[in-house]
Parts: sequence; C-alpha cells; structure tokens
Amino acid sequence: MSDTPSLDRASDADRTAGSAAFSPLYQQIKGLLVQSLDRGEWKPGEAIPSEFELAARFQVSQGTVRKAIDDLAAENLLLRRQGKGTFVATHSEAKVRYRFLRLAADDGKPPVSGSQILDCRRVKAPVDVARLLDVRAADMVVNLRRLLSFDLTPTILDDIWLPGSVFRGLTAESLARYRGPLYGLFESEFGVSMVRADEKIKAVAATAEQAQLLKIKAADPLLQVERVSYTYGDRPMELRRGLYVTERFHYRNSLN
Repeated sequence: MSDTPSLDRASDADRTAGSAAFSPLYQQIKGLLVQSLDRGEWKPGEAIPSEFELAARFQVSQGTVRKAIDDLAAENLLLRRQGKGTFVATHSEAKVRYRFLRLAADDGKPPVSGSQILDCRRVKAPVDVARLLDVRAADMVVNLRRLLSFDLTPTILDDIWLPGSVFRGLTAESLARYRGPLYGLFESEFGVSMVRADEKIKAVAATAEQAQLLKIKAADPLLQVERVSYTYGDRPMELRRGLYVTERFHYRNSLN
C-alpha cells in the first residue's frame, strides 16, 4: 500500500467533538500540498499533478482539491496557466519576482532597476539577528550589502542576513555571476523559496555613510523597512533591513 498521505473522513460526531480544533477539509489538503512543496517533491517552476490525480491521491473530491489550490494560488505559492496546468511559483516569474518589494514610482512608470553587491561575508550572528532568524548567537550567518538603483539613481540600500548553515557557498563572486533576482538564486542554488514576509516600517535620518552610498545629504529622510522572510513551515530564512529613498517613490500596500 502507498505511504502517500491521505485523509480519513471523520464522522459528524468526531467533527463536532473536535470542533474547536477542526479545520475544513480543503485546508487539510492545502496543508498536505504545502508539506510536499516543503519537501521539494515539486520544484519551483515545475507542474504539480492534476486536480484529478491529487483527488485520487488524497481520497477527496476534485472540488476540495481545487479550493486548496485556489488558496495557494492566491498566496502566490502556485501559478495557474490556462490550458497548461498549475505550477510551483518561482521568483524568476515576472508576476512574483518583486512581490515583497512595495516601492512604486510616483509617476506610475515601472523604473529600470539595477543591483550592485557591495559586500558579502560570513560572521557570527549578532544577538538581534540570531533572534529574528531563530539561530544561536554563536552561529555563522551570511551578511551581504546591496545597492539597488532605479533609472540609474541609487534608491535602496539593503543589509541582508541569511543562516550560514543553509547558504553555504554563497559568495560575492557567485552573486556577481548571477543575473536574475536574488530570491531566484536562493531557489535554484540553495533550494530555499521565500513564501511570506513580515515587515516593520519607520522613518529615519540618513547617516553620513548611508548618504554617501545613496547620493543624498546626511540627515535626509529615509524609509527604513525591516523584513523577515519565511520559507515553508514558517521558518525564517532572511532578515533584510532596507533604507529607501522616497523622493520619487512611495510605499504601496493592499490591506485586506
């Protein structure tokens, strides 16, 4: 018999007894699909099995599977392609490449972006970084600094922290060779997909060093965005502290 996860249908009495903890059947299927994504059963960019095949696998209706997939597509974990099937989302896809970046041009025109890696090194995790990445303070982390330019104008200065045990082999040289989005590199080389993020935002004044890199004046206002990004299973995989120049841009978000 196959050891593929399946769901036994609970009786109405069982469901009533456990109503406080009960989740709808499609949510349980969604959880099983996320587990498969986490295990790497389907890689970023690959097609997942059809709704018919998944319904047979989990012993549920196609409607239940469809609702689970709809949820994952709404969360940008899966992508539906008309006439082709459903695929694992990848940060190399235009639709999700910059889904965590909420900076938008005031004139509404998409800017031409450029990226420059300023530094990449392995260090012992500072206490605050270790706490946010859920590692020990003595553990090694990768710290990289990156300058993003829009229309040739320096706009975002990022300090990025990554767990060293996961991102072994990440160097300034490998970053310089890669031409795609940073999260695409994390997927292809390290098997890490960033699926959600939490952010904290506040206004700060630029230090002399920050001002020099961003080509602004010291004490000019900046938007500071601290983001913790998570992979499947709500495991923190990146701490990113960005300083945004908002002279021609604004921070845009949708609240549901």
